[in-house]
Amino acid sequence: MSKLLDSLTKRYYSVTEVAKMFGVTTSLVRYWEQQFEFLRPVKSSTGERRFTPDNIQQFEVIYHLVKGQGYTLTGAKRYLKEEKEKIRQKQDALKTLRRLRGFLEDLKI
Repeated sequence: MSKLLDSLTKRYYSVTEVAKMFGVTTSLVRYWEQQFEFLRPVKSSTGERRFTPDNIQQFEVIYHLVKGQGYTLTGAKRYLKEEKEKIRQKQDALKTLRRLRGFLEDLKI
């Protein structure tokens, strides 16, 4: 979806790191986690949130709808519910294209 996802190298990211990636507060990240049932980061034994690259991709979609397109949270939820299958297909296609890009870059060497 973006260059941000291409630059992710770690398996898990903290809520602070995610907030910095998008220029938002950690409380907003936690709030959106509560509001969107599919955005569920892994929690450590101490309760610390650990976001995977997939979680960050989900957060990016929400961010784009709310901050970029001006959707309300209710509107974004409705949109995501209606467009869930289309979004999944696009995400699968993007993952395939990223893997293909990596493969082609490896061949270039």
